[in-house]
Amino acid sequence: MATQIKFGTSGWRAVMAEEFTFANVHRAVHGIARYVSSQKSKGPKVIVGRDPRFLGESFCAMAADILSSYGITPLVIAEPAPTPAISYAVIQSKADGAINFTASHNPPEYNGIKFSTPDGAPALPEVTQAIESEIAAFDANPQTPHTAKAESQSIDPRRMYLSRLREIVDLDVIKKAGVKIAFDPMWGAARGYSDALLREAGVTVATVHDTRDVLFGGHAPEPDDRLLDDLRHKMREIGAAIGIATDGDADRFGIVDEDGTFLQANYIIALLFDYLVETRGWKNGVGKSVATTNLINALAEKYKIELYETPVGFKYIGELIKQDKILIGGEESAGLSIRGHVPEKDGVLAGLLCCEMVARRGASLGKQLGGLFAKVGSFYPLRENFRLTPEVKQKFTEKLRGDPSEFYGIKVAKVVRIDGLKLVLADGSWVCFRLSGTEPVVRVYSEARSREDLAKLSAAAKAWIFD
Repeated sequence: MATQIKFGTSGWRAVMAEEFTFANVHRAVHGIARYVSSQKSKGPKVIVGRDPRFLGESFCAMAADILSSYGITPLVIAEPAPTPAISYAVIQSKADGAINFTASHNPPEYNGIKFSTPDGAPALPEVTQAIESEIAAFDANPQTPHTAKAESQSIDPRRMYLSRLREIVDLDVIKKAGVKIAFDPMWGAARGYSDALLREAGVTVATVHDTRDVLFGGHAPEPDDRLLDDLRHKMREIGAAIGIATDGDADRFGIVDEDGTFLQANYIIALLFDYLVETRGWKNGVGKSVATTNLINALAEKYKIELYETPVGFKYIGELIKQDKILIGGEESAGLSIRGHVPEKDGVLAGLLCCEMVARRGASLGKQLGGLFAKVGSFYPLRENFRLTPEVKQKFTEKLRGDPSEFYGIKVAKVVRIDGLKLVLADGSWVCFRLSGTEPVVRVYSEARSREDLAKLSAAAKAWIFD
């Protein structure tokens, strides 16, 4: 029985040599090729790219070969490239999509396939379901069409993508402020992107983990607080005002303040929202997932800007970017993009905009966050994962269907079911429960207006699961 290939929030990911095998990649690419052919019969072209993971080049070569057998021109990227650069290349080259071999921030034993549609956005569920149906159809009758093979072409997204970033980010402001920056690409696809752009603009920048390592230093290439000590060390060494990091495929970001404090993505999105309103004068809207901080809601209310709350998954924010409904959209899992840019998470852009913000405002990120709290009040968000036994999961799943009127003595003001169950409480705090689709885990997002209340809310949320 062949493995069922399912595309989740960000494509299909699996452990190499278990489910991510040459045979399964072969099936997946045939499914994508059949889908693209069904959408465009005349001269389709698809970009093929990758992050620096093990065997990436081999998977790209196989994908290019399969696409060309369907008469689809493969536009192959030779070097590892950031996911947002691939997204931008889809739009600029008017391609019919992109196959990107990446497992993003997952541990090194994983690989994956992200499929982008012709608008450069992550494929929406209707597209991934159509691809899954095409994989099943190919499994049932593994025939390739009798068409003339298309010639493979090469494409380099780096130049056009960096040129776009120069238009968005005020590099002169960073240079004039004399801000020093440390950068950690985490051995990933942003090597030679963020730092090269800054260096070329005359900014002092020092880089760590700037070699290819398919094992990413022996851990997941995730720009998380606990994995950024080498970046902190480099910051101290050069006296950096900010440290910026990107994950394996550079769609996520991690930001460290001048004193070594890691700022969670919730705060970075809120700070950049505030900064873009101030410096760009944009007022068209703001997007956030249901699990992202309500500090953004408070700022939207203050600035009289329309707020869009989406399910978790950047593809929903990408849609709002495409429709020019929002000036910035982000998720607490460290993904954001802005108006007029790609409808895809961009960790490179996020880091560079933070550098611009620190340079222009002449204040540390911590000070700037204090300023936001002074404007609209304080917000303390938290995300936790809890593993569930089958019995607990079954009982808890039933509980999620209910409509509680109070939560540990606090009145429930609003029940939100955009994604999972979110209870907004009368005191302005909230808790959101989302069951993982891939493992027996519940993700719990909570936010309160003080650290003490957050500790109580977190304990209550845990008790609610296991009671």
